[in-house]
Amino acid sequence: MDAKVFEFFTALLERVSGISYTTGKEYLIESRLNELALTLGYKDLSDLYQAITKKGADLKLLNEIIDALTTNETYFFRDYHPFETLKTHILPELFKKRERERKITIWSAGCSTGQEPYSIAMLLLEHFSLYLQKYRVYILGTDISAKCLEKAKKGIYNQIEINRGLPINFLVRYFKQDGAHWCINDNVKKLVKFERVNLLEASKKIFEKFDLILCRYVLIYFSDEVKKKVLTELWKMLNPGGYLLLGATEIPALSFSDMEKKIIGKTVCYRKKD
Repeated sequence: MDAKVFEFFTALLERVSGISYTTGKEYLIESRLNELALTLGYKDLSDLYQAITKKGADLKLLNEIIDALTTNETYFFRDYHPFETLKTHILPELFKKRERERKITIWSAGCSTGQEPYSIAMLLLEHFSLYLQKYRVYILGTDISAKCLEKAKKGIYNQIEINRGLPINFLVRYFKQDGAHWCINDNVKKLVKFERVNLLEASKKIFEKFDLILCRYVLIYFSDEVKKKVLTELWKMLNPGGYLLLGATEIPALSFSDMEKKIIGKTVCYRKKD
């Protein structure tokens, strides 16, 4: 892959999404964008590159490039132990803390095709159904990929996606089979709202503050500078007493004076002091 083509697309991607591709990922970018170029009617990636450098890229094309180059690895109840921690510690604490307001707000930032926010919704239905009758629980799932969000909103998954992490009792209770696919039940879907949000511009799109933010295995794709910017935005949008969960191997790029690191079982999380 020509170095200038690689640099052009990596710079474009980082500018519009914050996602950083380093040298060594040329094959990945070439294979994904070649496929996109052919789909759009270009001869190859070089042809797509020439067209963009001459005419520019409209919003639709930019979104298609982002969709092609974003990594959408996710599955139900990923790592499992954070969901156990939510069930046994964090959610009970939040419900007690918000007893007066009777409202809990949860944000799955970088939700991909929806498995994480739907996992939280199923956890709530399974273990906190009485609270759902008394509290308004708002779960927001956001991602930069319009293609991923389209799938998330439909809530339809194939057998491979179902087999990855979903306990059989949850499959029986919260899904209906439709041929080779499984459709998530409406009582789960109605708990989750999906929106397309670029984390670099989250505070311009989201005006809610949250009791729980999950941004798991998302910051690893950003440069150090962007990680700090996004983390600062996330922290501002977290309510006092709220929790931030990152991926199991992720360490915050910076800390805040009101940030309290907590280890609950196998789960490392960050609580915003009251």
